[in-house]
Amino acid sequence: MKSITINGSKRESVGKVATKALRNAGRVPCVLYGGGEPLHFAAPELDFSKLVYTPNAHTVVIKLDGEDVPAILQDIQFHPLTDKILHIDFYRLFDDKEVAMNIPVKVEGAAPGVLNSGGVLVLNKRKLRVKALPKDLPDFIVANISNLKLGNKLYTAELQTDAYTILHPDNTVVCQVRTSRASLKEEEDDDATTEGTEGGESAPAADAPAES
Repeated sequence: MKSITINGSKRESVGKVATKALRNAGRVPCVLYGGGEPLHFAAPELDFSKLVYTPNAHTVVIKLDGEDVPAILQDIQFHPLTDKILHIDFYRLFDDKEVAMNIPVKVEGAAPGVLNSGGVLVLNKRKLRVKALPKDLPDFIVANISNLKLGNKLYTAELQTDAYTILHPDNTVVCQVRTSRASLKEEEDDDATTEGTEGGESAPAADAPAES
């Protein structure tokens, strides 16, 4: 998995006044968990643009006093009005310790239900939470839809691998091919036309009585 570098500096003070001063200076207060006591640090807000404002998944390398610390983003807080980053929590990575992370789903292939039957592909899960060693964390999870016919679904059970564990029930629907609204409308119109024709036909006239 690709990594993004964060240039951090340890915080000597963690009070409200110091935190406000950091934000005013364009820096984000952060906490690094894992491996002992939480470590408080700050980093330039611009360093987080490629980590936060993207659909992709990344690990990070936090540079702190000459040390490179591998980590993942655990939680983030935004200002309710401005969407400005207020605070970020990170979790330290260890080579021999599994970690859970949300990974984006990448759709590959062409579904017969879409190409041949006029169906619509619905992506139910844009991200899946997985658990793996840091070296086995994927950049994305491939959802191959080449066998999906109209009405078919792709489940998480079909995406499991030996490299990582998907932390969702096996029957979780990742994507599916549904009948399009246009097709449903056409079927409804056809049914209405058929019913109108059958119900609107006049009964055949009775034979006139024979003249005496």
